[in-house]
Amino acid sequence: MAHLTRDQILARKTGRGVATLPDGSTVAVRALTRDEVLAAQDGRSTADRDTYYIATGMTDPKMTEDEVAAWAAAGDAGDLVAVSDAIAELSGMKPGAGKEATKSTSRRR
Repeated sequence: MAHLTRDQILARKTGRGVATLPDGSTVAVRALTRDEVLAAQDGRSTADRDTYYIATGMTDPKMTEDEVAAWAAAGDAGDLVAVSDAIAELSGMKPGAGKEATKSTSRRR
C-alpha cells in the first residue's frame, strides 16, 4: 500500500454514494467531514444531530435542516434511516468501522 503525500491528503474529497429508500428510489449522498461531525456534537439532541447529518450529507436533492425535519415528521421512518445509514457508512461512523480499517494493517515492532 502506497503512502500518501501531504498534497495528496489535502486534495482528498469525501466519498460519494447513493442511498436507496425502501420504495427503491434513490438520493445522492456524501461522507461527512470530521469538522461536520464535530459541529453536530455541540449541544444538539439526537434528532437534531440526525437532521443535520442528512441535510449536510444528502447532495441530490439538497435539503435544509428544516426541510429534513419536515420530512422526518411526515415521511416514513425507513426513508431517513436509509439515508442516515448510507451517510454513516461513507463517513466511517458505523459501529466497528475503525476495527475494519485496522484489520489489514500489520504491527511493526
